This record gives sequence, C-alpha cells and structure tokens, in this order.
Amino acid sequence: MHRISKLSLTIATVGIASIALVGCSTAGSPAAPTPGSTVAVDAPAAAPAEASFKDNVLTTNDVVIKITDVKTIQVGEKGNEYGKKPVIAFWYATTNVSGEETGPGMAWLSHFEAYQDNDPNAENKLDVGSLPDAAFRESQMNKIKKGGTVPYAIAYELSDTTTPVKLVACTFRGQDEIGSMTIELK
Repeated sequence: MHRISKLSLTIATVGIASIALVGCSTAGSPAAPTPGSTVAVDAPAAAPAEASFKDNVLTTNDVVIKITDVKTIQVGEKGNEYGKKPVIAFWYATTNVSGEETGPGMAWLSHFEAYQDNDPNAENKLDVGSLPDAAFRESQMNKIKKGGTVPYAIAYELSDTTTPVKLVACTFRGQDEIGSMTIELK
C-alpha cells in the first residue's frame, strides 16, 4: 500500500480545483469580438424623469395630476353638507402615464398631504374629509387606463378658517418632497 503524504494530497487537490475554476470561468464567456463583427450590448435603462410640482401640476413617472379648482367650503354648504368642520376642497384631473394600476383618489393620496401651521409645538397634518362633489360618487373607485384622464375631487378638514393651507407634493406617501403650494383661505 502506498502512503501519500499530506503535502502531496494538498498539492493535488489545489491543482484539480484550479483546473476546474479555469474551466468554469471560460465556459460561459462570450468569444472576444473580431474586427468587423457585431456584438449585442444591453443598453442602460433610461433614467427616470425628474418629478415636479409647478403651476398646479404634479408630474411623476406614473401620473400627472392637474389641480383645476380650490375652494373653502363651510359646514352645511354644498359639498360639506354633513361635515362638522369647514373643508378645503381640490378638484383635479389625473392622467395615468405609466399604466400602473391607480385611481384618482389613490393617486392623490399617494402624492399629496395638506397642513395648517397653526400649532407652535406640533405639525398639523389635515385629515381627509368627505367627498366634496356628488358628481364623483359613482366614479371614485374607477381605475385609470394608461393614457387616460379622470377628474375627481378631495377635501381636507380645516383646523381653522384663517391659517393658510400648505399642500405638499411628495414622491410617494410623504417620502421625498417634490414641491408645495400655499393656499390663502377666504
């Protein structure tokens, strides 16, 4: 019986492993291009467009939301018949740019938050109120097709009727601020 030394066994094992690794690394590699040959190259993905909120229009990769009207509605007035607080209401149109599933209410709530800065100690984020326009009762759950535009309205309950409202547009659910607008109450 032959005795194999530990050193010989180690050298043999390292040699076999090296040969195996060299074979693995070249087996899946494409051949080097030759002059005049054509090689397919994956193009880098296009960088997403910069989101913006200017002139009452929020533009993102997924949606474009254009605010068409803003009103303060007192308790008992049309659009706030059942509320216990005055509201600020926004009418807008949402266009689905990407084809991702969305509706007009979901798109707004994913990208906007409203605040009144009337508390010296805490941030005052406004709560969503009742639908301010009965014309949208039947369409509030509609899904917007890619390229389609759907009008809608939303209201926020005001803390008072004198402090301006700051509407903040965000990338998604308050993550990164895109821009804002301040609405003076009348």
